[in-house]
Amino acid sequence: MHFAPSRRRVLAAAALMPLAGVLRAAEPDLSGLSDITAGAVPIGVAERTGRLRRAQALMKAAGIGAIVIEPGASLIYFTGVRWGRSERLTCAVIPMEGEPCIVTPFFEEPSVRLSLAVPAQVRTWNEDEEPTRVIAGFLKDRGLSRRPVGIEETVRFFAVDRLRRAAPDARLVSADAVVRGCRMRKTPAEIALMQLATDVTVAAYRFVHPRVEPGMTGADVGALMSAATRRLGGAPEFSMALVGPDAALPHGGTAPRRIAKGDVVLMDCGCTVEGYQSDVSRTFVVGTPPAEVRRVWSEVARGQQVAFAAARIGTPAGAVDDAVRRHYETLGYGPGYRLPGLSHRTGHGIGMEGHEPVNLVHGEATPLAEGMCFSDEPGLYLPGRFGVRLEDCFHMTAAGPKWFSEPPASIERPV
Repeated sequence: MHFAPSRRRVLAAAALMPLAGVLRAAEPDLSGLSDITAGAVPIGVAERTGRLRRAQALMKAAGIGAIVIEPGASLIYFTGVRWGRSERLTCAVIPMEGEPCIVTPFFEEPSVRLSLAVPAQVRTWNEDEEPTRVIAGFLKDRGLSRRPVGIEETVRFFAVDRLRRAAPDARLVSADAVVRGCRMRKTPAEIALMQLATDVTVAAYRFVHPRVEPGMTGADVGALMSAATRRLGGAPEFSMALVGPDAALPHGGTAPRRIAKGDVVLMDCGCTVEGYQSDVSRTFVVGTPPAEVRRVWSEVARGQQVAFAAARIGTPAGAVDDAVRRHYETLGYGPGYRLPGLSHRTGHGIGMEGHEPVNLVHGEATPLAEGMCFSDEPGLYLPGRFGVRLEDCFHMTAAGPKWFSEPPASIERPV
């Protein structure tokens, strides 16, 4: 059906009225929230310099002459450069010795330099030139044109394909041993920022939970969560609220659903503070929890503890997932990924990105090590009925795992 523009505007305004009403009603409370991130310490030059040294040590150990990284979290991690990806290639080349090189279009150089946070060369290319030849030239100048070149796992195919032609003597290999070797193990500075992001998310939950009422949609709840997160100093990454049967779908459905008394509400929310993320899920009932929902909630709470107990230094990451599935199978769920049960991995790595390598998933052999950070979210899903997910993240210490956020005490007290 087609509406005139004026009619469409009226309908759009009407659709927004419930959400606007929710936010107006909450405004006095929002005004009482304040930024709790004032003490955040951004990643500095010394930290990034240490990352480059670590990467270069790993390159030497792996026999890799240099690594190539496109814009994204890894580029920020090593150089501070915040840039988007387009058909015009911008990248970093980090050699096994000496300063890195940023390759970028000539007209973009001044903008790229604005976020460059480490000493580095900047080599440019013009619109009628091939950028991978600039990379090849840098490798030749550093005596690395015949050494293996590591490619960060998110670099696009066109860049790899053209680099293969521009530097035919260089063998292109995976840079995972270097990039993952650095990024998977967080430093105290990184963990402090992740803790602060988690504190923001938990504080936002404390604000939102008692304000969830019948008649609200999942979008209303999510908008309220995002608004509270901003007031508390975080940059919302996602604020998802799934209602009733939609909670049986780990990432929800498409049709809006209004909350009724007795409905399950599954929230999955996270934010960023100085580039580092949180990820916390809570499930509760608006009104009195039905006995079955209470039972499944308690089973998931126990599943979280099983995962936490299995996470020990040196244990393969996949063994954590296996421990949870063995426990759930004794309760009649599964087996494996079958429903009703746990249809996704027990957890994922987290840091600058919400999902990072490696995962707590069956078959993952990477041993847990100090500084690694994971989500712990062994949800249970009953198709067509409801689902329960409780998610808290932890980081590995020499003594074992330590929570960023404490798991909830009960279904009535989710935060």
